[in-house]
Amino acid sequence: MTIPSLDLLVLGWGYSARHGAACLKDDLRSLVTTARDPAKAERLAANGLDVIRLADRQADARLAAAVARASHVLVSAGPSEAGDPFLARLEGAIRAAAAAGTLRWIGYLSTVGVYGNADGGFVDETTVPEPASDRTRWRIAAESGWAALGRDLGVPVAILRLAGIYGPGRNAFINLEKGTARRIIKSGQMFNRIRVEDIGRAIAAAARTRLDGVLNVTDDEPAPPQLPIEFAARLMGIEPPAEVPYDEAEFSPLARSFWGESKRVGNAKLRALIGDLAHPTHREGLTQLWESDTWRGDPQDREDASPKFRR
Repeated sequence: MTIPSLDLLVLGWGYSARHGAACLKDDLRSLVTTARDPAKAERLAANGLDVIRLADRQADARLAAAVARASHVLVSAGPSEAGDPFLARLEGAIRAAAAAGTLRWIGYLSTVGVYGNADGGFVDETTVPEPASDRTRWRIAAESGWAALGRDLGVPVAILRLAGIYGPGRNAFINLEKGTARRIIKSGQMFNRIRVEDIGRAIAAAARTRLDGVLNVTDDEPAPPQLPIEFAARLMGIEPPAEVPYDEAEFSPLARSFWGESKRVGNAKLRALIGDLAHPTHREGLTQLWESDTWRGDPQDREDASPKFRR
């Protein structure tokens, strides 16, 4: 019998971080997470999690104590124009934990969006990022800050760059059911995706091996954005939405920046770490969700879904 040996602190409890913690369940001696929204904090506490409510007066003291105990820290909170929400706030506590020898690994959840536009070309972990939006520039700054702190302290820092995330409660079926799915056609456009369960496996493997450096967390097959919509519609037995040429489509500024990027992201390093993906392409991932009738997700999946997928 293996004795649990990981004391995990999750900074920002969301869809991907929750699945990572689930994959580490048998390794965990303790788990602490944070929540900014009071209602979310109450929900997580009701589910049995040890939650630091960031709005509380005692939050900084509790965070420092959690860092002092943690062997592994997973950073899941996104940055803003003001920077990473935890890096400066916790740097002193992290330095103390590293000096004490308790902190052994930091993981940072980022995005493949930092590579920018490759006009449908191939990128991998050796590709120099070329962020094209403020959001991805903030990401690169946060990545660099955490990596530099780790190098200074001799603590491995894994930068996990995630592709387009889908899974229970967050998928094309939901948007087709809501009538919000759009089949936009743009010649040469390529995206990668990743099922959230495979993200969980990647987080767990990175934590267990104390991975250092960049890891792309993406599926085996980049594809044009309309294909998952069409495939999901076939599984549902319905007609897909009408094609909309890219030049005629209306976008929010955020969506337009997303559509301005096209690339094929390599995952050889991920497969060397975790082996075959459970859901290597959108076809296997969507088929499993449909045939298992889990595409709507459970209450936690629906709570963690972005507004685009809320029903």
